[in-house]
Amino acid sequence: MANLLEGKVIALTGAGRGIGRECALLAASEGARIVVNDPGVNPDGSGHDDSPAAQVADEIKKAGGQAVANFADVSTMEGGESVIKSALDTYGRIDGLINLAAILRDRMVFNLTEQEWDDVIRVDLKGHFTTIKPASIVMRQQRYGRIVNYSSVSGLGGNSGQANYGAAKAGVAGLTRVVARDLGRYGVTCNCIAPGASTRLTATVPAASPAVVALPLRPLPRQPPTPCAARIWLRP
Repeated sequence: MANLLEGKVIALTGAGRGIGRECALLAASEGARIVVNDPGVNPDGSGHDDSPAAQVADEIKKAGGQAVANFADVSTMEGGESVIKSALDTYGRIDGLINLAAILRDRMVFNLTEQEWDDVIRVDLKGHFTTIKPASIVMRQQRYGRIVNYSSVSGLGGNSGQANYGAAKAGVAGLTRVVARDLGRYGVTCNCIAPGASTRLTATVPAASPAVVALPLRPLPRQPPTPCAARIWLRP
């Protein structure tokens, strides 16, 4: 590796498993000091388990890197602020933020409950704002920062049975555009990735049927693997 992130402090939400875990390990291998946030919930947001975040932090440290685990729920302002505070308290700064925290409560829109709507929007969309807000205050003051958000092909193209998730992820794309405009003048960039990947979350999505099918999407140009794309946007 080229140590592109040597000395930088990167906080990641939803980094205990899946894409988040790979992003954390890659950033650490590039020399970044890491905050691994993950409350260890089930795909539907229930439960709590410290071990996923703790294990990723331990793996980074065993490989010679620096990492601290954070178990906060980023669906609340207190939780999002906790992630940024962990970076500041542990390393004295925050250079990059990658937002990956997400849950699923899939159901056809005519069966979707208000609670299922609210829970997904709260984690998958608001969970980006709760970390971006406190991070942006610090990044604006230091005139430097890199923010990478995670949307989804479901948010950009639509997928049956995912009204709540698709709305949240489309919202993430919109939020990214606005944050980029708000912070660009201060040397802070904000970009968004909409991956297509097989993860623990996608494993819960029912197989395609006549009633549950994805809308056809335009062919996309080949992109580097998702963690590599995040690495590129985190560069100084």
